[in-house]
Amino acid sequence: MVKKTIDPDRIGIYPGTFDPVTQGHMDIIRRATRIVDHLIVGVAINAGKGPMFSVEERCELVRESLKASGGDVAARTEVKPFGSLLMHFAEENRSSVIVRGLRAVSDFEYEFQMTGMNARLAPNIETVFLMASDKQQFVSSRFVKEIARLGGSVTEFVPAPVLQALQQKLAQEKE
Repeated sequence: MVKKTIDPDRIGIYPGTFDPVTQGHMDIIRRATRIVDHLIVGVAINAGKGPMFSVEERCELVRESLKASGGDVAARTEVKPFGSLLMHFAEENRSSVIVRGLRAVSDFEYEFQMTGMNARLAPNIETVFLMASDKQQFVSSRFVKEIARLGGSVTEFVPAPVLQALQQKLAQEKE
């Protein structure tokens, strides 16, 4: 009988543009680390969306926000940029789980279609959906940027490192 080598680490990937990372994203990251041994936050390059922050800035903001959150979440989480097909990125990183957050029913149809396509591309990788907590259901990076640009307070929606970076970025835009 051939013994199977079992990898003890269940690696998950939480992909997104994170432009910028919000408290909603951080909530999903914290909760995802309860179901995987190691979580990779995959920061999509996705220049087509015209991000406010460069991919390097977004990666660094996620790292800083993880450090600021305390606990062991940062130790079990890694941040990596990617510009490839998500399933290729997952395979390259030996991931068996894709973590996706759902805020509302409107997210479901898109995520449902994406999951179906991903399952055809890599049937050995499961997609797990985590519902946004009630406090975070309406928080999105797009709304955060819009509120901040119009002078509103986004303090409760983003980690402290992101708030500081947003303020600096908006000040630079005004110059």
